[in-house]
Amino acid sequence: MSSSQRTRPTHGLSIIEMMVSIVVALLVSLAAVNTAIAFLASQRQGIAATGSTINAASVMAALKDDLAVAGLGFFGDSTYLCNTLNFSRNATRYFDGTAFSPLQVTRTAQGDTIDVVFGSRVESGANVRLRAASDGTLSALESFLPVAVNEAVLLAPAVPDNLRPCLVRTVTAITPSTPNSAQILTFANDGLHNAAAFTNNPPFDDQGRVTQLGVLNWNRYRVDNGNLLLERPLDGSTAIIARNVISFRLQYGVSAVAAGSTTLEAWVDPTNDVAGNFAAVGAAELPRIRALRIGLIVRSPQPEKRDAGGNCVATDAANRPTLWGLPAENLGNADWNCWRYRTSTVVVPMRNLVLGQQL
Repeated sequence: MSSSQRTRPTHGLSIIEMMVSIVVALLVSLAAVNTAIAFLASQRQGIAATGSTINAASVMAALKDDLAVAGLGFFGDSTYLCNTLNFSRNATRYFDGTAFSPLQVTRTAQGDTIDVVFGSRVESGANVRLRAASDGTLSALESFLPVAVNEAVLLAPAVPDNLRPCLVRTVTAITPSTPNSAQILTFANDGLHNAAAFTNNPPFDDQGRVTQLGVLNWNRYRVDNGNLLLERPLDGSTAIIARNVISFRLQYGVSAVAAGSTTLEAWVDPTNDVAGNFAAVGAAELPRIRALRIGLIVRSPQPEKRDAGGNCVATDAANRPTLWGLPAENLGNADWNCWRYRTSTVVVPMRNLVLGQQL
């Protein structure tokens, strides 16, 4: 057999070469996996931070819409009508001749709480006179009020008086006016705001006023365990509108005097200080309020990766979040700088409080 006919030996991979190839492939795969994990973690953090920013902006927009209409229905003839209020829903009394403000901020350890009350009808900016005295069961009106059955109205004394509360009533029947008779609103006990009896319920004389509320809204915003809640005390509903809340603060923008000036001259906390007792807004403080400043600080949902030395570097001390120089309420944890923070602020002109008292 010639040499050209001899079979050539076949060369393959040795066991050592195969093992080296497998190890190299495993190392490459491990590096790719680690890179993918790091990328996905960074992506999640970026998405979470962006989501927090968008959510904070949505919350501030909702707050602004609510606060802008605070007090609608509680002003008339350039006067705030209700130093005190009688108000119930079914048999539950919420105000029984007690001091009332349609805008009230309360400072707590977890953050500020704000209560805002307003009517739903744009006609609530106007009021009509009573033609005859009313005991709260029916009212004869001096002029036409475009109210409907099951809508709420506010009865107010001719002159605001701490001893003569305003009264919220639900219209259960309407007698139309004629050339010789007045429009009459009836408030039977089966109305939503008519069932409860109050401690002090004096009659309204023929100079008293009636304003149209429509649906009376009462919204409360407060922080609970890191969540910003929207509560509606009248129906007991609650919704979480922001999570990971570190600080929620509000300040009143006020003028130095109650009347004759629409200028915002100072920002004051909801406390009793040299600017006045804004811890409990009443007849003396409400006419001074021109705007409300809202601040919200939210934290990213998850901490960022520590550096090689095991230190948190997401937020340094120089960028520790604050609102108007005030420290955040819920930032006492030792590893606070492991997270990133988003701060949002907005100024809301209180148009009903200002326009409702302009001469």
